[in-house]
Amino acid sequence: MHLNFGKTLMASLAAATMFTTALALPANAASLRMAWAQDATGLDPHTQTAFSSLRLLELIYEPLVRLDSALDVVPAVAESWTFSPDGKTLTFKLDPDAKFSDGAKVTPADVKASFERLLDEATAAAARSNFLSIASIDTPDDATVVFNLSQPDAPILVAMATINAAVVPASAISGGTIGTTALGSGPFKLDQWDPNSREVLSANPNWAGGELAIEGITISVLPDETAILASLRAGQTDFALLNDPLIATLVPNEPNLQLNAIPGLAYNVLQLNPARPPMDNLQVRQAISCAINRQEVLDTALLGEGKVTGPLTMPAFASDPSALFCYEQDLEKAKSLMAEAGFADGFSATVIAATGEPPVASAEAQVLQSQLAEIGVKLDIKIMELNVFVDTWLAGDFDMAVAQNGGRPDPYPMYNRYFTKSGNLLKVSNYVDEELDSLMEQGRVETDPAKRKEIFAQFEAHLAEMAPWIWLSTSNTYTAQLKSVSGFEPSPTGTLFGLTKVSVAP
Repeated sequence: MHLNFGKTLMASLAAATMFTTALALPANAASLRMAWAQDATGLDPHTQTAFSSLRLLELIYEPLVRLDSALDVVPAVAESWTFSPDGKTLTFKLDPDAKFSDGAKVTPADVKASFERLLDEATAAAARSNFLSIASIDTPDDATVVFNLSQPDAPILVAMATINAAVVPASAISGGTIGTTALGSGPFKLDQWDPNSREVLSANPNWAGGELAIEGITISVLPDETAILASLRAGQTDFALLNDPLIATLVPNEPNLQLNAIPGLAYNVLQLNPARPPMDNLQVRQAISCAINRQEVLDTALLGEGKVTGPLTMPAFASDPSALFCYEQDLEKAKSLMAEAGFADGFSATVIAATGEPPVASAEAQVLQSQLAEIGVKLDIKIMELNVFVDTWLAGDFDMAVAQNGGRPDPYPMYNRYFTKSGNLLKVSNYVDEELDSLMEQGRVETDPAKRKEIFAQFEAHLAEMAPWIWLSTSNTYTAQLKSVSGFEPSPTGTLFGLTKVSVAP
């Protein structure tokens, strides 16, 4: 089944079946030499939020379904699925050839155990709140999993199409080895991980997804993207993940290199903490929004590589952000709002940003620091190592944060974890709003695409006006490769799953 956002949602819920069989590697398969500048921070697919971790784990684990490069939902561990007419039962048939890399068959019991782990608050799963409509899970036979829902849940299928909803072995859950080892049913298996140095992956001979033309991937963690470009130029690296537009824009000038660039769903954002004074004052938050020149941030920090965005970055729901509250810089209005809030002389605050994810975070923070100084807001920039930033971010322990957060093809799984009362990342947003909560719930149960778009347009407008966060831009996702590498399929989600199509010329 494919979920095509150009069709009606109900039609897209109507099903197609895809069977795939494992195939042997070609005799001349080579290993791909890959590089990136930011290593994974952990191996638990259910809890990781860093892009670098997700990019690695997407090669090792599989969810029930995944998104293809057109953002359609396609089979992964499941080969087909159907919704009941009332939308309250979702039934999956598993691929009979799906196996973990140790050769064990993926069973309905593994699926059930995985989702029960996701729903267990003690797990601190990154996507837990996407699945709170699951009332119970049945496994009537050795090929079927039935999700019984407490209510219709239109976006749940898209929510399942993420590595944060990976199917892991029930034995690994009961044995407590999730996060210490990586045993998945994906195209590759992890043979070695030397943190901040390298990963060695080999082709999973038990993968049911089709033929691989490479025997494995060796990933080198290089100091920065300048070093990555030098390694590509020297022919020491075949393929690289890039995040810095300054480096990416140099690649097309190299005769032996190819740049793959595609607009992404992830968004760059200045997150305010409405639980801390003076960000708990709506007028202060709105003043900050009015004071920022988003296009200048984009042009300066990202070299114009991207576009100004509102909260909704997905093609099916995105609209012209200029219609949103204060998306055109208005310093006079910003100063007036600050005065009305009792901060005519401004205030001081600290903004945190991570090294390397994204590489433009520090530059964004500096532009924002300069712009907000115009209304008396004195920003102290604190740059953190990524793992420290992630822990601080998850705890909501900041005044402001410059971040890049992942996008989804549907607004509900993208934002409910931040902006609903039951959201499992509510600590990150520190913001509860009855109207946002209501609109989220309406969008969750509504199945008509046109009505859902209207609901989420209201959600976006209200979110921008309340300004708990200040959305800045989307950016491109980049990879670079030697011209001897072919077949990679980039995706707006930034996933590297397209490496399953890659071959390396001798």
